[in-house]
Amino acid sequence: MVLGTATLGLSACGGGDDRPAADLAAAQISTIGVNSYLWRASLETVSFAPLLQADSAGGVLVTDWYTNPSNPGERVKLTVSILDQDLRADALRVAASRQVAQGGTWVDAPVQAATVQKLEDIILTKARELRRQAVG
Repeated sequence: MVLGTATLGLSACGGGDDRPAADLAAAQISTIGVNSYLWRASLETVSFAPLLQADSAGGVLVTDWYTNPSNPGERVKLTVSILDQDLRADALRVAASRQVAQGGTWVDAPVQAATVQKLEDIILTKARELRRQAVG
């Protein structure tokens, strides 16, 4: 009798078809160590520059110096860090370095905070779009 009661109690906990369906486009989908939507969006966003490092397990992308052909006196280097498996704004950090040509050498120059913020916004927007597309 006790065994029958315990079995009935346990079957009510785990079995049945009343569980919610899995969200295929969950904000936390990851087989690479970090949020896959943020990773893919970051790769797309920095694809204009050559990559020095792409560590999907650690969530780090580092570009080499990129010079825009229309402005050869300036170059930029980007580091994108994905800090979490969740698709959230605080799971992403972008750092940028900028140099300008002066007297035949490259000299460090400030990067406007708005530039880094804009890159983060672009990546987050792309990541959200990728997630929407996965839902279909």
